[in-house]
Amino acid sequence: MTKADLIEEVSKVVEMTRKDSEVIVEAIFDSVVRSLRTGDKIEIRGFGSFRTRQRQARVGRNPKTGARVEVPSKRIPFFKPSKELKDLVNGDETAAVTPPAV
Repeated sequence: MTKADLIEEVSKVVEMTRKDSEVIVEAIFDSVVRSLRTGDKIEIRGFGSFRTRQRQARVGRNPKTGARVEVPSKRIPFFKPSKELKDLVNGDETAAVTPPAV
């Protein structure tokens, strides 16, 4: 699914114009990126969580020449799916419907 497909799907479900749906999808993506840039964790219950992980500096190799290359440390985005999402993807339809035991 592409971003355009997602906008189209939101447009159909919410019965809005495509332009309004595009604004909503863009606002969500912008909020996620802004939060990750500041180091915040984003948790969407039943879907998963987004956070950043720190990668250490290392020495890599240029695959074409074989020369050593210094790779600086950097932060990378990381997504961890929730148990409910994993179950739904694997075909367990009762995962999203079954309420937790009390």
